[in-house]
Amino acid sequence: MSRIVFLDRATIAPDIDVPRPGFDHSWVTFEKTAPGETAARLSDAEIAITNKVRIDPDVLDAAPGLRLVAIAATGYDCVDIAACAARGVTVCNIRGYSVNTVPEHVFALLLALRRSLVPYVSEVRDGAWQRAGQFCYFSNPVRDLSGATMGIVGRGGIGGKVATLAAAFGMEVIYAARRGEPDAPGRVPFEEFCARADVISLHCPLTDKTRFLLDAQAFAAMRRKPIIINTARGALIDLEALQQALQAGQISGAGIDVADREPPPGDGLLMQLAADPRVLVTPHIAWASTEAQQTLAAQLCDVLEAFHRGEPINRLTP
Repeated sequence: MSRIVFLDRATIAPDIDVPRPGFDHSWVTFEKTAPGETAARLSDAEIAITNKVRIDPDVLDAAPGLRLVAIAATGYDCVDIAACAARGVTVCNIRGYSVNTVPEHVFALLLALRRSLVPYVSEVRDGAWQRAGQFCYFSNPVRDLSGATMGIVGRGGIGGKVATLAAAFGMEVIYAARRGEPDAPGRVPFEEFCARADVISLHCPLTDKTRFLLDAQAFAAMRRKPIIINTARGALIDLEALQQALQAGQISGAGIDVADREPPPGDGLLMQLAADPRVLVTPHIAWASTEAQQTLAAQLCDVLEAFHRGEPINRLTP
């Protein structure tokens, strides 16, 4: 009988049905798992399910019977893939479930910022419309998306869907070439990309090469005062450089759904930025529509079933 341990069930909404596989198994669920608890909880597990709980060499050494790590997400930076491969542990993830929900969240943030929705709603609640004494008033800028340039970093399924939505709004779409590398077909050199974009939306993984992709040098190249949208990974942006770019008027605003540390410290820089009316911060929910979470849960069961059949899908290890 396979022992399956779900380390952080609370990362999926409680109203989402997580189907169990059809093969003989025992299923143990923990809502949350602290770093010091992981090894003990996996000591006799054959299959581990994790969304954000880290699986490192020490954990793997304490779980000699572990055969599969199923990541209940697409991003896999919480799992040491090389250490798993060296120990014969298969790692699989979930793919394609967020191809609608993340792009829609991108445009929710973008439209709110571009049209100053949050300050206008706040002012109306405070009575500003009545004080204006006419049919409308103009305290904040309102800008169209049509005719603006959408700059996308990352050309996977999510980046592609963002491009489709941008085109539907009448935006020009450009893709960034990798920073420090010459342009490639269909991509714009990174510095030129920064200079041309009215919006920059990040949809690439976090690697050594993409960490702090948007830093002081990148912000200095931004000629059109773009809005920055990050629904990918927090450390793609140097927050100190972002704050300085806002203060210097190099960018118009930012919509941020992710943090390098989640939740971010209450006294940290991200929360300071969240107090700026030009910045919208949401709690890593771009992926989390009901439809997307149910698709994720169903695919997670598919991953377990496929592994049990000896035909693993969405495999990350060699």
